Amino acid sequence: MQATLENSEAPPATLKLSIIIPTLNEAESIINILTALQPIRQQGHEVIVCDGGSSDNTAVLAQPLVDTLVQSEPGRALQMNSGASHASGDVLLFLHADTQLPDNAALLIEEALNRKTWGRFDVRLTGQQPLLRVIEYMMNRRSQLTGICTGDQAIFIRQGLFRAIGGFPDIALMEDIAISRMLKPQSHPARIKTAVLTSSRRWERRGILQTVLLMWWLRLAYFFGRNPEQLAKRYQQG
Repeated sequence: MQATLENSEAPPATLKLSIIIPTLNEAESIINILTALQPIRQQGHEVIVCDGGSSDNTAVLAQPLVDTLVQSEPGRALQMNSGASHASGDVLLFLHADTQLPDNAALLIEEALNRKTWGRFDVRLTGQQPLLRVIEYMMNRRSQLTGICTGDQAIFIRQGLFRAIGGFPDIALMEDIAISRMLKPQSHPARIKTAVLTSSRRWERRGILQTVLLMWWLRLAYFFGRNPEQLAKRYQQG
């Protein structure tokens, strides 16, 4: 019987991943997040946390569970670029602090990068409300059609290409949209159908429908040229 990627006898990935996680005040969940990544570290991949000046114990708790801890000014794009500057992997995987990779992520990424130079995962949200299933579907379908990815989908890029385009634009919001636009001339992103699991706390805290409408408005405003600094302030207000 032919082995699958999930089979424990499958060959290890030959591309080294650098998993870069921007954090800010994630003390409640950072140990669980990083503990889940210890098996992939044991496979020879590295985990880099770039903390944006947390006022809690995020950095202290993260230190024993990562290969590199970087301190940075706050701002997701700035933090991810800072983390990437310390990376030694062939592939950079940008992972939100509330997102969990599937167990076979390294092999799935290597397979995807045999076809493309960058890509993303489908996403599944943790909550049980039926409307969240609709949101997942729309996020994944939109990315499939447009080639525009969101940070929740765990974007991965060959390090050489990331360097060539200059990394994430240093903007306060929509850095995932911006880098997708920069990468699309290279290729449409590879899609990994095995989903990452992302916390639905953002939708549940603010209200699912209200959050969807806010995100649509923010993306539309960005498309029509609104300043990302202003959009970030509106996003923080909820």
